[in-house]
This record gives sequence, structure tokens and C-alpha cells, in this order.
Amino acid sequence: MANVNIKFNNKDYLLSCDDGQEESLIKLTNFLDKKYNELKDKLGNIGENKLLLITTIKLIDEYFDLKERVSKQKIKLDELSDKFKELKSLAIDYKGNKDQEIQKLNTDIDNFKKMVDDSNKLYEVMLDKTTKSLEEILEKTESNSQVQ
Repeated sequence: MANVNIKFNNKDYLLSCDDGQEESLIKLTNFLDKKYNELKDKLGNIGENKLLLITTIKLIDEYFDLKERVSKQKIKLDELSDKFKELKSLAIDYKGNKDQEIQKLNTDIDNFKKMVDDSNKLYEVMLDKTTKSLEEILEKTESNSQVQ
């Protein structure tokens, strides 16, 4: 345990605290002394005990006010966290849907390519048949013209 000399209301006190907590104890005591003196200046000399009680009540009021604000902020943070989780879920669903759409489009493209290839083959066959028919017609025409 460490011993610390502090000053409160212009009086010296020797307090004990855990090792390493000396600076914290000094800061807390200075804060309390400042609040105490502010009220003393405001209310006058109404007695040390009454002034300590009022100082304590004011500090506890500030503490509870701060605690309530922290609680409200925690609720807001929880709500934001829930909204973030919802957005994340929607994004994952959206990505999943887009992956399915992309897969469907790729299948459609593959089917279209196959259809174009089949059409090209059919076109080539038709072109070959037409060319052959034209050649036959030309041959017949030449043969008929040589016979006459």
C-alpha cells in the first residue's frame, strides 16, 4: 500500500491506496476539492458536513446522468449494429442473387453461341446445296446449248 498526502478544503490528509494508484488518487481528490470549493463559493459557508453532502449529491447526479447517456448510446450502438448486420445480410443475398444471374447469363450466352454455330453449319450446308444446284443448272444449260 502507498501513502499519499493530499489537500482537501485547505486541510492536509494522509490517505492510503494501492501501489501505482497514487496519481489517480491525487487527481480525484483535486477534482473533488474543486467541486467542493465551487459550491462553497456559490452557497457560502453553510457548514462542512452539509457542503460535503451537497457536493456528493451533485457528483452522484452527474454520475447517474452520465450513466444514463452511456446507456442510451449503448442502445443506439446496438441498433446500429443490428442495422449493419441487416445490411450485411442483404449484401450477401444480393451478391448471391447476382452470382445466380451471372450464371444464368453465361448459360444463355453459351446457348446462343451454340445456336449461332448450328445456324452457321446449316447456312454452309444450304450454301453448298445451292452452289451444287447452280452448278448442275449451269452444266445442264451448257449441255443444252452445245446440243443445239
